[in-house]
Amino acid sequence: MQSQADTHAASVPAPRSRLARLQQVLLLAAVVFACVWVFAWWPRSPTVAVIGAVLSLAGFAVMLALEGVLALWVNRTDPGPPLSWGGMVAAWGQEVRMALKVFFWRQPFRWARLPDTNKPVAGAGRAVVFVHGFVCNRGFWLPWMARLRRQGVPYTSVNLEPVFGDIDEYMPLLSDAVQRAHALTGQAPLLVCHSMGGLVARAWAAANPEVPVHGMVTIGSPHRGTWLGRFSQAANGRQMRVEGDWLRALFAREAQTKPTQTYDHFVCWYSNGDNIVFPASTATLPGADNRHVHGVPHVALAFHPRVMDESLAMLASAGNSPSERTAS
Repeated sequence: MQSQADTHAASVPAPRSRLARLQQVLLLAAVVFACVWVFAWWPRSPTVAVIGAVLSLAGFAVMLALEGVLALWVNRTDPGPPLSWGGMVAAWGQEVRMALKVFFWRQPFRWARLPDTNKPVAGAGRAVVFVHGFVCNRGFWLPWMARLRRQGVPYTSVNLEPVFGDIDEYMPLLSDAVQRAHALTGQAPLLVCHSMGGLVARAWAAANPEVPVHGMVTIGSPHRGTWLGRFSQAANGRQMRVEGDWLRALFAREAQTKPTQTYDHFVCWYSNGDNIVFPASTATLPGADNRHVHGVPHVALAFHPRVMDESLAMLASAGNSPSERTAS
């Protein structure tokens, strides 16, 4: 196997990310607001000054707590394993820490740090295509990319923009990433998808049944929608509503393209601690290799050691991976 330096000696520059710029602006605005708030309130009430500053900088933690409570309530009728209140609190703590890393650092400031592989890699096996989820960019996958670089495994990725666009608009972006990944090794790549990225991959596969892929790994993907989708006004958010029209149409296209064993090439990771995609079982597919991880929240699920280890093992051993999807 080639060294990390040889494998990634030539890398394609990362695409632009409007989301990164938006997140930078929002973070700066939050810091400025906190400073102004403290300056204005400290002479009158230091307590109010501190509370306001903390909420402006860490208000996301309150939202994560609310999502966790809602998930616990909705999941009470789900057939999956139950989660205790203590488990929900632990999941909330995990997600707060992970959100700080992903949304406050990797995506706004480090998203272009590890560019996609651009040089064909002889003997490297299959490449990986990374497909992120809602309100994310390729910076989401930095820990995965760093690991693949250490192992000399090539990869490609996407920035799904416009951020709040129609999922079907992302098809050319994924087609390009798959083509680039195939060109690196001459083999069908493995698609690794988080959240909405799993729906992007499914829609792309249904539209391109002639393009082979080694398998699809989805992590916390709302395959049958998510309860929170009812509140979204964004185009892609509405498409993720439980039993929504777009999802029903997608299932119908998939059944027409591959009437039997439709999802036998999928590995679907899901968790009863997911604070975004719930009920928990909506992240599974019939006939897929559905793997449950107990008590892990939505973003943290993508970086759970078991999820990373078992997913990347599919590159090395066909016996541990779903069968390769080929043209029907």
